[in-house]
Amino acid sequence: MTRKGILSVLAVAVAFGLLAQASVMQAQTAPTTLGTVRISRGVMADGKALAAGSYTLRIAADAVTPVSGQGPDNAKWVEFVQGGQIKGRELASVVPQADAKDVIKGTPPARNSSKVELLKGGEYLRVWANRGGNQYLIHLLVAS
Repeated sequence: MTRKGILSVLAVAVAFGLLAQASVMQAQTAPTTLGTVRISRGVMADGKALAAGSYTLRIAADAVTPVSGQGPDNAKWVEFVQGGQIKGRELASVVPQADAKDVIKGTPPARNSSKVELLKGGEYLRVWANRGGNQYLIHLLVAS
């Protein structure tokens, strides 16, 4: 094989390696989608107004500092995405499936689905997602 041929083969191998690495990096950083929900009224999410509408729920990459006695995976920031834009975010309590019966009252959504419930008194809206063996509970203050 000529020197030019060897260089061509090396260039292709390097390019393939870079593409493979980029695919792995993208897969590692791709956000986890929890599902789609319809919020029937305006609420407050992380202290900001979030309008009624349909949203895709997605786990944010932002780290959460655990509170005392809580593990690092017991809370996650969840983004409310609409039209490809993040419209709001709120902390979700993450409850492993094994603990759900002891901690959560009510019937959970089916596996890999979600639901929205207006809680007693009408002051809070609970967004509840069941994904990957975990229950994600988000409580939003209903806007006045």
